[in-house]
Amino acid sequence: MTVSLPLVLVLGAVAWIAIKFMGVRLWVAVVIALFGFWLAHTGIAPSVESGTRSSVDSVNDQHD
Repeated sequence: MTVSLPLVLVLGAVAWIAIKFMGVRLWVAVVIALFGFWLAHTGIAPSVESGTRSSVDSVNDQHD
């Protein structure tokens, strides 16, 4: 059985768990999210995206 989830949904769930159960402050999560948005507009964004895609693909290949 194959289940397909968007990465943003998984990361959102991890952030919610961190805030709810691990004691991470909401403002810290907001700062991290803003950093991600600003990072997306820099020259390093293509490298981050390709690294993320490669990591996700390697995890998916292990489960096939």
